Formats: sequence, structure tokens, C-alpha cells
Amino acid sequence: MTEQSDFLSNLSDFLYPRSCYYGQFKPEYLVFNANLQEFAQRVSYISNLQTNGKLSPEEAYQQIKVLWKQLKRAKKQLEIKTDILDTNNTQS
Repeated sequence: MTEQSDFLSNLSDFLYPRSCYYGQFKPEYLVFNANLQEFAQRVSYISNLQTNGKLSPEEAYQQIKVLWKQLKRAKKQLEIKTDILDTNNTQS
């Protein structure tokens, strides 16, 4: 049983690699970073499937749109403010 569990764990690590988070530490930032990495990985897979003709452009767009909405919802639930981004944009 543990051999199968190890295999699945290794497969998951291979398919969904995680990078270390070096930003300002807040629990909500850490969770959002994990969500963002998952979003990026899935968009990459969808893009590759579309490039290789396995998905139509419309299917790829719709799937990415759903993932984007999920990411926005997660950001809102974590109550992450965008004040820093807004401040940087107004100073340019």
C-alpha cells in the first residue's frame, strides 16, 4: 500500500511542481501563492494541449476563463488587498 502511495505522491510532485515562496510572509499570501502556481501550471497544460491540436482555441479559452475566475474568487476569499499594486501604478 505504501508503494502505491509513494508512486502517487511522486507523480503528483512531477505533474504539479511547487516552487518555494520568498515573498512577504503572511498565511494568506502563502495560500494565494500555492493557488497561483497551480493556476499557472494548469494554464500551461491547457496551452500545450491547444498548441498540439487536442483542444480547440475556444475550449482552451473557456477552461482558462474558469481557472481565472477560481483564482479571483480565492483572492477575494483570502481578503488580499491590491493597494500595493494600485500605489505602484499611480506613481509611474
